[in-house]
Amino acid sequence: MSKSIASTLGLCIALGLASTGCSETEEPLPPPATTVRMGFSAWPGWFPWQIAEEQGLFEQTGAMVELTYYDNYTASIDDLANGSLDANSQTLNDTLFSVANGDDQVIVLVNDNSTGNDQCIAREGIANLRDLSGKTVAVEFGVVDHFLLLLALRRAGVDPATVTIIDEPTDVAAANFAAGMYDATCVFAPFTTVALERPGSFPITTSATFPGAIPDYLVVSRELADDFPGDVKALVDTWWLVRDFMEANPEQAVEIMAARAGVSVPEYETYASGTTLFTLEQNLEALGPPPGTCAELGPDAGRYTKCVSAEIGAFLQQDAKLIDAPIPDDVIARTFTDRFVRYSAQ
Repeated sequence: MSKSIASTLGLCIALGLASTGCSETEEPLPPPATTVRMGFSAWPGWFPWQIAEEQGLFEQTGAMVELTYYDNYTASIDDLANGSLDANSQTLNDTLFSVANGDDQVIVLVNDNSTGNDQCIAREGIANLRDLSGKTVAVEFGVVDHFLLLLALRRAGVDPATVTIIDEPTDVAAANFAAGMYDATCVFAPFTTVALERPGSFPITTSATFPGAIPDYLVVSRELADDFPGDVKALVDTWWLVRDFMEANPEQAVEIMAARAGVSVPEYETYASGTTLFTLEQNLEALGPPPGTCAELGPDAGRYTKCVSAEIGAFLQQDAKLIDAPIPDDVIARTFTDRFVRYSAQ
């Protein structure tokens, strides 16, 4: 058992979660029994999975994993939806979009919240968000950085309809902006590094301004969660071993992740504050029921995944027009489980 897990043995009592099954009376899960096809892609909160593979950490928990890195994040989403993957690293936006379209997926682990590594980057001469009115912004339509752009524009009092939004894949948007096209782009790390190669460019707003708006997860198929719960637990337990390794070997961990990201170690180190990796305690809080209504929680609502879901569902329907109707509350509730992080806390 890793020290991260061992240090939380008393967590259930401290958080008052015994009534949710976070106790030693919970029935043990079966051992891992199948090979899990798992995907991840370019994001600082997901690069740690490369550590798990290179350091043999999956094997330590008994997880049998075929890990695939995707240069194209959208392809990984499609592969989980079509059954080519059993598990994938995904944002809340993309998971809810898949669920709204009939895919039965389960969020089992919060890897992180974006706290600055999603950025809208403007060219020289644009002083603030209000200056984007009448300008062009490249962003991948319907994904988290499109959501960030609309949040920022509305907070600044700018009607999004006055901004020309160019729909391009994130890597293409970053490269084209850096080459001098468009007035701004909204992208996530490590593509922020590419966009900022344009002389005079700078982040005009970031996810740090919107706490909890962009959470990132390990998502599995319903079949894996229901039929092979021991395998899902092994994946979650592996994550805590990864976190232990990162704490004990920070320089080696950064070297592994920077190599996977295709950037230098100093460049990768700039991402540190922009992605807040979640602890076990924060997972239990985020995936569990909010203490009261989301409206009552106000700014604290962003700490709870179910509260963020309502706003993102509205974005997918009303702004991105990717879904035709609101996602029913019972469907959203079914998409999250704290079952596996509760087992980690035993």
